[in-house]
Amino acid sequence: MKIAIFGLTISSSWGNGHATLWRGLCKALANLGHEFVFFERDVPYYAASRDWPSLPPALGDSKLVLYSDWSTIEGRARRELAECDTAVVSSYCFDAQAATDTILDAQHPLAVFYDLDTPITLDALRAGKQVPYLPWRGLGDFDLVLSYTGGAALEALRSDLCAQHVRALYGHVDPDVHHPVAPVERYRAMLSWLGTYSADRQVMLEELFVAPARLRPRDKFLIGGAQYPEHFPWSNNVYFVYHLPPQEHSAFFSSSRLTLNVTREPMARMGWCPSGRLFEAAACGAAVLSDEWCGLDDFYTPGEQVLVARTADDTLAALDMSDAELQAIGGAARERTLDEHTSLHRAKQLIHYLEEVRSPFHPQAMQGSAQSYGQTFDARP
Repeated sequence: MKIAIFGLTISSSWGNGHATLWRGLCKALANLGHEFVFFERDVPYYAASRDWPSLPPALGDSKLVLYSDWSTIEGRARRELAECDTAVVSSYCFDAQAATDTILDAQHPLAVFYDLDTPITLDALRAGKQVPYLPWRGLGDFDLVLSYTGGAALEALRSDLCAQHVRALYGHVDPDVHHPVAPVERYRAMLSWLGTYSADRQVMLEELFVAPARLRPRDKFLIGGAQYPEHFPWSNNVYFVYHLPPQEHSAFFSSSRLTLNVTREPMARMGWCPSGRLFEAAACGAAVLSDEWCGLDDFYTPGEQVLVARTADDTLAALDMSDAELQAIGGAARERTLDEHTSLHRAKQLIHYLEEVRSPFHPQAMQGSAQSYGQTFDARP
């Protein structure tokens, strides 16, 4: 199978969660014998921190196409689509509307929309805001809509955006990239947190990380990430590492007694939206302390494979656990991750979904094209 992908970025892991997910998924697809071409707008801030200037040899004949403007690449996109079985447009793709129009015009490949930011999308839509990556007619023209978020989000994509065939495709981890390693001194800490700054998780981050750090001034706390503002409430025992590339994540997670997972507020509120960092940390055998959200226990068992915190006191209680207890939790989480949450698991799910849509017994095949379904939706402001 050949797949065309129009996404935010696969070439740079700076300040975004998309690149690592695409890398793991595309590598797994390649290992299963599939080929892809990834179209990415070449923007300055990703170009300045590009840790994948080209695709690694392990991805075989797959291609990365960097372009400056859609008009310069439209002809190439049409030629590639003529040879593709499937075409995917993702949330935050700079040229999502143009890519969607080109895919639908090509007719041959299955048209897929993958929302890697479903709660953000739905919140903005319901607030009456423009969502630039949403096609103005909604999602009814797509053969398949994938959501990084499960639960109520799947029905909301149907009701709010006229999506017809919706499936969850959750986050995942490449165990060749994220795995236990020997601790590294510069990353040693009692509690670590790895993530790009986001205002909508700041309240919970201050409760579960900043407040405990101030109450334990003799212990080292460590933050890794990008885009943190000057007014972030630092303290003398909170250390910072600016933008860790994926190849450093294993050392980061393997070097602290406990690592924190904090979900962005819209995602925590909607539930069933595990962050990629949660799977990465678990794959490294790290003991993870997570904020609470609906659906967490579908991925890891609280108290056995993950610790759950609601307040600063919960963080302090977790920090007071013995090394043996924390190591047992980390080991159990790694085992669950390898059994259920690798990139290969998600790639196989994706292929199953695509085959399901192509089946002659699929409702779309029996009742007509996706364009004939549902009400008209206009996402234009």
